[in-house]
Amino acid sequence: MKKIIYIVVLLFSLVAYSQEADKLFAEGNTFYKEENYSRAVGVYLSIEEQGLESDELYFNIANCYYKMNKVAPAIYYYEKALKTNPTNEDAIANLAFAKRMTIDVIEDLPKTFFQRFSASIIQKLPFDTWAIIAVIASFLASLLFLLYYFSSSSKKKLFYFNTSILAVFVLITSVIFAFNNFKTVQKNRVAIIFVPKVEIKNAPSMSSDDVFELHEGTKVIVLDELDNWKKIKIADGKIGWIYTNDLKEI
Repeated sequence: MKKIIYIVVLLFSLVAYSQEADKLFAEGNTFYKEENYSRAVGVYLSIEEQGLESDELYFNIANCYYKMNKVAPAIYYYEKALKTNPTNEDAIANLAFAKRMTIDVIEDLPKTFFQRFSASIIQKLPFDTWAIIAVIASFLASLLFLLYYFSSSSKKKLFYFNTSILAVFVLITSVIFAFNNFKTVQKNRVAIIFVPKVEIKNAPSMSSDDVFELHEGTKVIVLDELDNWKKIKIADGKIGWIYTNDLKEI
């Protein structure tokens, strides 16, 4: 009986928590429509501080920062929106506009066929979505095989057999894509430069030589870290060290 009461209380708490978040989100939208972007972003950030995540929330936060001409946080939250939902077309479009506010012009290294395929297909969906597709495909494959096994009609047997093979193919492909996506997310620790200008060092030390310069809003990949320093790589392949407080990981 105590467990049932606990579950009921928990469910009511979750519902109330969700309603409060929805109320705050609507309040933030009202401030945004009134062009009071500082108040709007404050409300949105209070929702984030509660541990809630969604691409719509991150997208609205990014829009507020973009309207306030704060390039680094705008790009940071557009990237967070796309990390949560890579198919958010509005975030993709607005991120492109935000990047025009940055100073650094960095040429991307040529990509291999697999890198292009991964970016255009595999990375278009989060790894948990691929995992869900795999689970659905496994259920369908099992069901179709049972229908094939118990069917008395030769035509139906052929149909169920072929579709079960197709479901197995989708299952295997989805598992591979999910695993690849997960490895890519874990490997590519993306961060945004959050200071107006920073000198990138050739070693994790203030006395080391400068190798290149970056500016606010530039996207980098974190390769390693040591004490208060992080080793980064930019799109053209250059590598160096930056002080941890000068960037923010997504």
